[in-house]
Amino acid sequence: MRPGRTSLAAIIEGCGIALTAAQHDQLWAYHRLLRAANAALNLTRIHNFENMVLKHYVDSLLVLKFTELPTPLVDMGSGPGLPGIPLKIARPGVEMILAEPRGARAEFLREVLDTLKLEGVAVFAGKVGPKFPRTVAGVITRAVTSIPETLDRVANCLAPGGRMLFMKGPGCDAEVDEARGSHAEDFRLVADHAYQIPGTPHNRRLVIYERLASRATPPPAAHTHAGTVREVSSEANPTFKLCRDLLGGRGIRKHGRALLAGPKVIAEVLARFPDQVEAWLTDAKGEPPPAEGLTWYRLADPLFRPLDTSGTHAPLLLVRVPEMAEWSDDAPWPEGCTLFVPFQDPENVGAVIRSAAGFEVARVVLLREAAHPFHPKAVRAAGPALFQVPMLHGPSIEGLASRHVPIIALATDGPEIASAPLPERFGLVPGVEGPGLPPHLRQGERRRIAIAPGVESLNAATATAIALYLWKNFLRNVPRNIPSSAS
Repeated sequence: MRPGRTSLAAIIEGCGIALTAAQHDQLWAYHRLLRAANAALNLTRIHNFENMVLKHYVDSLLVLKFTELPTPLVDMGSGPGLPGIPLKIARPGVEMILAEPRGARAEFLREVLDTLKLEGVAVFAGKVGPKFPRTVAGVITRAVTSIPETLDRVANCLAPGGRMLFMKGPGCDAEVDEARGSHAEDFRLVADHAYQIPGTPHNRRLVIYERLASRATPPPAAHTHAGTVREVSSEANPTFKLCRDLLGGRGIRKHGRALLAGPKVIAEVLARFPDQVEAWLTDAKGEPPPAEGLTWYRLADPLFRPLDTSGTHAPLLLVRVPEMAEWSDDAPWPEGCTLFVPFQDPENVGAVIRSAAGFEVARVVLLREAAHPFHPKAVRAAGPALFQVPMLHGPSIEGLASRHVPIIALATDGPEIASAPLPERFGLVPGVEGPGLPPHLRQGERRRIAIAPGVESLNAATATAIALYLWKNFLRNVPRNIPSSAS
């Protein structure tokens, strides 16, 4: 049979499985992603198209002939997303967690979710076991681990009355007998369905256990907190969606919010800028916020993990981004240095803002080329300095000019910066990483940082920090006859 969306739909319908046209589209898209990634990730050893449809997708979907799916449901040892993704496509209302400890495969699953735009499904990049961060109504697995061993692993996360679904081969009687003797106090065998994948000689078993309440382990208790505590367990949650948007500059601009990470940064912002703080975010086992009135969002680990870009598992702070006005050359120029920042690398933006605060520049003007100063990478580099120095939006570096004060460019071909005092009021502008300065700034007033012969240049943020240090400590007490207009 020739591979294609039509052939896939025909095989599935021929096995008595009813899906909508849109669901067939999603399953075909998933199949193509799986085939494309298989060579690099070894996701499946089955390469024949018809066998893939029957042994992977049909086998997964046949579960629905025997039982309804509990929700939330964990696909334990999901691998390439089987059976979880076909089941999620067929039952979009079920909240699904794809648990896969291998990092490359977990990343593949995230790509699938983004491409298929599946909602109410998350990836947990870890093993299901005693430390699984939440309680669920069901677990399903096609993994080869024995039934008794798997029951041990899910005992703490499966709620009383929850279902453990095993997709097994026909020869699992010994495992069922062992579980009957070893786990009778905690689990009850409620179904054992033997069936065959249509059109094949492959026999299968669906073995279902119910978690008993006799020794059920309760979910982790929330830490005491006098303020509002909200549990976030679904990707459809508005707060999670907002926070996920804040991982990029576009989302930060859209919402006027940002995420801060790092214990020292968070402690200082809470102490010095409490009015900017909106909420405290942790995983399910995180510590409560130190401020009583602060809203605490406790996110399920599969949701907290993508927000924790530094991977520290430490709390995050949701803050309001200070409003930034537009810079105007005709507005009064403050005394001292106005720093114009064109850097496209968020880490350079954060580093130069930190230097600007440390050397007391009058203000920072973020040019149109610049990365957002509250991008997570910029936040890590800048820390609390983001709230310490006034920031404005500016024009493109291509159109930057002033009729009122000198704008001095940092360049490799100008006079050494320490060769003459700097004006009482001036603008300082480094070049964009890579392209450097536009022609009109290269032809204007310039200063350079002296470095060893044979070294092409310094990192732009480093060169700016050195220039600010020299201005702060040696070059700011200028004689009054120093010109205050551009040369």
